Amino acid sequence: MFRKVVISAVLCVLSLSVFASSQAIVVSQIETMTVANSGLMFKARIDTGAGNTSLHAVDLEVIGGESDNMKHNIGKTIAFTTENEQGEKQRMQAEIVSTSTVRNAQGRETRYMVKLGVGFPDRLHNVYVNLRDRSHMNYKLLIGRNFLKQGYLVDVSRKKIIGPVAELSIKQTGLLFNTRIDTGAVENSLHAVDIRIEDQDLDDMANNVGKMITFTTENDKGETVDVRTKIRGTSYIRNAQGTEVRYMVRLSVGEPKKEYLVDVNLKDRTKMGYKLLIGRNWLQGHYVVDVTQEL
Repeated sequence: MFRKVVISAVLCVLSLSVFASSQAIVVSQIETMTVANSGLMFKARIDTGAGNTSLHAVDLEVIGGESDNMKHNIGKTIAFTTENEQGEKQRMQAEIVSTSTVRNAQGRETRYMVKLGVGFPDRLHNVYVNLRDRSHMNYKLLIGRNFLKQGYLVDVSRKKIIGPVAELSIKQTGLLFNTRIDTGAVENSLHAVDIRIEDQDLDDMANNVGKMITFTTENDKGETVDVRTKIRGTSYIRNAQGTEVRYMVRLSVGEPKKEYLVDVNLKDRTKMGYKLLIGRNWLQGHYVVDVTQEL
C-alpha cells in the first residue's frame, strides 16, 4: 500500500513538472529583444552559461560624481550610451543597484549593475543587468540565467519557419519587399539600377571595393528610393544566362523591426518577378523554409 502511495506521489510530481515545462516559453539561441525606454531592438544572444544579463554600454557617467570605490556609487544614477547591431544609439539613465565581478578569458573586471526591463516588446522582465563595452562582440545584448528563470526554456536547435514568399524589410530603404525565398541561391540579391560609384574605376570592379556606391531600388509596389552605402566586395555569379560579376553591399534585411545585417549583391531585376531574393546567407542559422506556407 505504502509503495503504491509513493509511486502515485512520484507520478503526480512528474506530471506537475511536465505541466510547468509546458507553460514555459521556448526561445532559441538568438532572439530579437528590447530594453525598456531604449526604443531599440537588439539581436540578443541567449547564454545559459552567464549568470546575469549584460548590455553594451559606453561613455558611463555617474551623476553627481563618481567615487574611486565602485561600491560607494551604489544608489546613484548612472548615464550611459547603448547601441544595437544596426548602429542605432540611445543615451539612457538607471540607478546603480549593485556591482558584479566577472571572471573571463581576459581576467577579472568589476561592472556596474542596474535594473532594467528586458525582453520581448510585449513581455518585459525587470532584471539586474551589468553594463560593459561590448563593441567588439557580435551581440550587444546577452541574456543570462537571471532572465531565463522568469519562465523560459532554451532550444538551441529552434529556428523560425518562413514560407517560399515573405514580406521583408530593408531598413536602409524604408521599403517592404514581396520576397522570394530561394534555398538554391547562395546570396541575397536586390534590384539596383542607376548605379553611381565615387571615383569609379571603369576597367576593374575590384578596384572599387571600399568606395561609396549609390543606387536606385524599387519594390513590387513601384516605390523607389536611392540607397548610399559602401561596396564590401564583388560576387562572381553563375546562372542560366552565363556568368557575371556583381557588387556586394551590406544591408539590414528581415522581418520588420527584426532586420539583421547581411551581404546583398546588386543586380537589375527589372524583368524578374521579385525585386528581392533571399539566399542561404540570410537563412542559415535563423530560418527553416516551409514551402507549403503562403504569404
